Amino acid sequence: MPTGELRTERMYQNFIMEVEWRHMKPRGNAGIFVWADDITARGQPFHRGVEVQVLENAYGNSGGHTVHGDIFPIHGATMTPVNGRGGSRAFPTEFRSKPSPEWNHYRIVCNDGTISLAVNGKVVTRGKGASPRKGYICLESEGGVVHYRKLRIRELPATPLEPGQVAISNRGYRCLYTGVDFSGWRATKGWHSQNWQFRFDGKSEAADKSLLTTESFDDFGFIFDVRVSEETQSCEFQFRGSEGAVITIAPSLYKDALVLKGRNWNRFEGELLGDRLSLNLNGKPIFKNKKLDGVPAKGPLKIVPRGPINFANIYVRDLTKR
Repeated sequence: MPTGELRTERMYQNFIMEVEWRHMKPRGNAGIFVWADDITARGQPFHRGVEVQVLENAYGNSGGHTVHGDIFPIHGATMTPVNGRGGSRAFPTEFRSKPSPEWNHYRIVCNDGTISLAVNGKVVTRGKGASPRKGYICLESEGGVVHYRKLRIRELPATPLEPGQVAISNRGYRCLYTGVDFSGWRATKGWHSQNWQFRFDGKSEAADKSLLTTESFDDFGFIFDVRVSEETQSCEFQFRGSEGAVITIAPSLYKDALVLKGRNWNRFEGELLGDRLSLNLNGKPIFKNKKLDGVPAKGPLKIVPRGPINFANIYVRDLTKR
């Protein structure tokens, strides 16, 4: 099974959430995210937000985590732990979870940037000063089978919010990759589905190495993440199946915005409206309303690689009614 989340349709700020969970096999890894953004973070299968950890007991404790009950901000969110070890992660004061396949009960209270977790009837973990402190709730699994049931939410009165304390709201994006296979795509030899990523291995000698959507698009917004290093060979991301509407991915381009080392995932985000293309890279503007010549009114997305390359988090949103 792929790593992924199930997200609420609307945002929540202050609330009490009760839920029961169980892992169906030992060493299962899952979580509940609160105050999360609308889509996954750059180069990650997870949303920015605060995670309440849901690990099965056999996963084992370490200096950096316990088997259950940790609360911690991820991918740009912030929080101060009440019971910490020098970082931003709050650790439980007591271990109360039951092993697979027994059911466990969580009671999560989120109020004005504070969060507490009760495991099977007793509060064991707390955090404060969280940002964002209004956002979506996500149920997450990291590849294992986890069951959730009896999920209930009671909203509490709203409290004042400062700039930056609200997560990114729904922008209308939908993901084009299932995390399981290339449903909705025409994949040539050399393309592989790898959980939340998909990859071209660079070994195909076929003339056509492309990955092509079966769906066509006219005016739309897009996001896609790609890993780029100094060894990456040039790759084209074509819009509407046209060589006249291309974003070229290469280590020699976008020098002030492209990340080549360390966490070398890069997020390309933009819009194609008629014959005008706009692009941001890792939040930095590259060009706006660039005129394209000879671009068709509608067509598929097409990725044309020349060597090994990894993609993830490919999203589109309809702009025809804009």
